[in-house]
Amino acid sequence: MDPADTHTDEVVLSAAEYGAVRAALAVVARTGSGAQAHSLNSLLAQWSALVDEVEEGYSWCAPELNHDLWCRKALAEVWPLLPSRVRAIRQPELDGIDVRYRRATIPWPDRPEESAQWWTQRVPRRLEIEAAEQRDPDWPSGWEMMPFPRPVSVQVVT
Repeated sequence: MDPADTHTDEVVLSAAEYGAVRAALAVVARTGSGAQAHSLNSLLAQWSALVDEVEEGYSWCAPELNHDLWCRKALAEVWPLLPSRVRAIRQPELDGIDVRYRRATIPWPDRPEESAQWWTQRVPRRLEIEAAEQRDPDWPSGWEMMPFPRPVSVQVVT
């Protein structure tokens, strides 16, 4: 079989593109004790895994969600530093995960839909809690610091 007759969907980056991706990731690397280096693949995988959790029903508190969103912030910081071909190749994947997150969340009331760091001003549509944690009909424990009443479209389930 002639290798020219085979088709592969695998995209091969040049050494220069790999180097540029590594350099971009180094610029936005998390600092502090226990910080670990991340690849573009790992950041996208972590963003997708968080969205999976939000789609199923987020079971942590509001400050924890804010902390978990670090991977999307890192992607936003690294994206403009990536080579244009890498961005073009990976943009559909990022867009798809973002669409899923938007579907699984609602925007904060009275906030612009497309503000900088838009992902931080959204609330999961489904919050999972332990039955003993629901103390009143508004926000469950860990979410009461939200600056607005719980929208009816945010479901609290046990």
